[in-house]
Amino acid sequence: MPLYRPLTLVAALALLGGCATIPKPLEGNFTNLSTAAAQQGGAGGTRVRWGGEIIKTEPGPQQTCFYLLSRPLDSQARPLSGSAGDNQGRFVACRDGFYDPEVFTRGRELTVTGTLHGTLSQKVGDYDYAYPRVEADVVYLWPKRVPVVNYPSGFYDPFWGPGWGPGYYGPWGYPYWGGPNVIVVRPLPPPPPPPPLH
Repeated sequence: MPLYRPLTLVAALALLGGCATIPKPLEGNFTNLSTAAAQQGGAGGTRVRWGGEIIKTEPGPQQTCFYLLSRPLDSQARPLSGSAGDNQGRFVACRDGFYDPEVFTRGRELTVTGTLHGTLSQKVGDYDYAYPRVEADVVYLWPKRVPVVNYPSGFYDPFWGPGWGPGYYGPWGYPYWGGPNVIVVRPLPPPPPPPPLH
């Protein structure tokens, strides 16, 4: 089999894996409305797709309300994290049924779709905050993000892992390729005391 066929297959799979798709439950047409604009009122009945980080989850007798720190959504409708996902205010999304606060914990990423239904005033510290309220028809909890390991530039080794990598001096006694050069400077021991005088 020629070498180009496996390489073509690998390139095609990488290209397909790189395509961002919105999960089926979050698909649809929604109004591009910010939480700040919704706080001003007058947007009741508007269909929105918003997301963010959970601040708290409060189950009630009939429904559960999620208080969220709003973040912009990426091409998959997932909230952006870190500095890329700047705070866009807060909102509350409520959905019928019980959602366990031990699963929907603080800091988890959530995307909701639903209809705006006024605002809900809650205290944030001593401040009365008007949360835009979404009557949610979809509550989508994203899996936790897996930390990305950044390998040092230079030689890549498939055996990278615990006990290997930067600072590993293999059986040959020279530093591992691609690892940082580490120089340890230790102070000299103090001089011995002078001999006692008789």
